[in-house]
Amino acid sequence: MTVRVARHVLPEISSRGLELLQEDANESADDLEQAPHMFNVALNSNMTYMRARCALDPNAANLETWEAVVAAMQVGSALFASATATEETVTCRINDKLLTIPAVGPRSHSDAGNWLTAFWLAIVGRDQSRMTQLCRVPLEVLRASGADYDEYVYHWVDSLQTYWLEQPGLLEKLVAAIESSHPDVARIADHELLNKVLYQPINLFHRFLRKDRDGFNAALQEALELHREYWTADADREHSISGTIALGPLAITCLAYDADFPIEVESEYIPKHLITRSWVGEFPT
Repeated sequence: MTVRVARHVLPEISSRGLELLQEDANESADDLEQAPHMFNVALNSNMTYMRARCALDPNAANLETWEAVVAAMQVGSALFASATATEETVTCRINDKLLTIPAVGPRSHSDAGNWLTAFWLAIVGRDQSRMTQLCRVPLEVLRASGADYDEYVYHWVDSLQTYWLEQPGLLEKLVAAIESSHPDVARIADHELLNKVLYQPINLFHRFLRKDRDGFNAALQEALELHREYWTADADREHSISGTIALGPLAITCLAYDADFPIEVESEYIPKHLITRSWVGEFPT
């Protein structure tokens, strides 16, 4: 039986507002050729535009929504290509343009949080080449960003990289991520954010690895309900476009769908056509 988790009411977005968000997203990506230190701006702008598209197109049934997802994915991947390249520049496709972006090495923007965002987007985009490239980013590059994260985040990234590259030690790394993400251990992340948002993809991934299909759907329902609870806890969150989709749970659900798990939870937080890869292959990414 399919369970539905309704999305909370989002702020209205005008046609002109959407146009402005798209212009900001496109311009911030184009600027990377001359200003690679602005990757955070480019990624955030493209994520905001993608979320706005998903707000207006809750099932991601329109091509424009897929284009926004792809652009965000491309920026996220380019960020880490620039951070790890051994040549002076990297050539990256963004918005159907080939951009020549300087290789800047590890910077403040090449942190573990942005890595997770980039990896989730590559999973949703079903871009296995980008997934592999991201999984070859050394943890030392993420740590060199200087960002202050709980240690569980690095265990979590390590687990995902180990899984995708089919390397040994996955179980031990995932157990370390689970144990170190406990509120009694984690000290940096806000505990409400940790419990209701950040931990949920870890729990889903654990169910996925165990091939616990019933448990996966129960955990997915809980993750989306907690996502809604978090993003409706006060007026500022409720009016933020950041809660439009649950990106981590969406990405793990895409992995499960591709592994023939029956997905028995429906929600605008995990747009249907992104899960079922309806637009994959529509144009080069």
